[in-house]
Amino acid sequence: MRGVRLIGSGSSVPDKVMTNDDLAELVDTSDEWITTRTGIKQRRIVDAPDVGVATLAADAGRKAIAAAGITAQDLDLIVLATSTPDDLFGTAAKVQELLGAERAVAFDISAACSGFVFGLVTAAQFLRAGTYQNILLIGADVLSRWVNWSDRGTCILFGDGAGAVVMQDSEQDRLLGFELRSDGRGNGLLNLSYDRDLQTYAPITMNGKEVYKFAVTAVPEVLEKALHRANLQVAEIDWLILHQANQRILDAVQARMGIEPTKVVSNLANYGNTSAASIPLALDEWVRAGKIKPGDAIATSGFGAGLSWGAAIFRWH
Repeated sequence: MRGVRLIGSGSSVPDKVMTNDDLAELVDTSDEWITTRTGIKQRRIVDAPDVGVATLAADAGRKAIAAAGITAQDLDLIVLATSTPDDLFGTAAKVQELLGAERAVAFDISAACSGFVFGLVTAAQFLRAGTYQNILLIGADVLSRWVNWSDRGTCILFGDGAGAVVMQDSEQDRLLGFELRSDGRGNGLLNLSYDRDLQTYAPITMNGKEVYKFAVTAVPEVLEKALHRANLQVAEIDWLILHQANQRILDAVQARMGIEPTKVVSNLANYGNTSAASIPLALDEWVRAGKIKPGDAIATSGFGAGLSWGAAIFRWH
């Protein structure tokens, strides 16, 4: 059986910045209220008609391909993790066209904020089986399309963006362990559901307190399972990259896991919750800043609607 290695990353965000003060002009809130409860200071929002999931995903993908030192023609597969496709029939094929990756098979997967971790594990199986050699995994979401801008409980949280990694088959497996979970009993806690009366999808609804309780309990559990499968101790982890949902969740997981605060990656102050994009967006930012180095052990965990959650442990390069 072949192995997996991650050899390049990229990311992309829209130009428009929406600050907490900007939101205070739309709903009854303030910068202090949002920052205290979420850690978010601003987010990026798509406001151009020609920009969407496909364009952000393709831009992030190009950067990841360049960082990996390959070409789009070398790609065998493109996996796009998104819950907000430009087209409900799928957006990955459009990304394939934009990249000029004619050889690549392309498909979408939807697992909300867990999408990147689920996509990572899915793509790894094709590489381990020897089916494909080069895979582009992208997490991209444009949640601003589905936010109720009069609901201060949700509109303050979300932003738009994309992140990508190139995964390649390898004799040495750098994906060390993973654990994936789902629980449909919690489906109603976080929704972007179809409204039969309106004959369209309704804006995002969320039970914030219950989602918080779920995350701070479930995430440490799957991280511990994945670490066990990776045969690593918590102290051996160089970086923890969680889905960037809320700083309180990041802090609670860090404390429960006993991980040093300096090892926790956080950029949600600048981007908010970008769903499937949040983990690869943070990964790419830390890689390009020279913080994450080849050989570093990285623990990731995504969690969100479904309910779905999962963790993966890998070494960079």
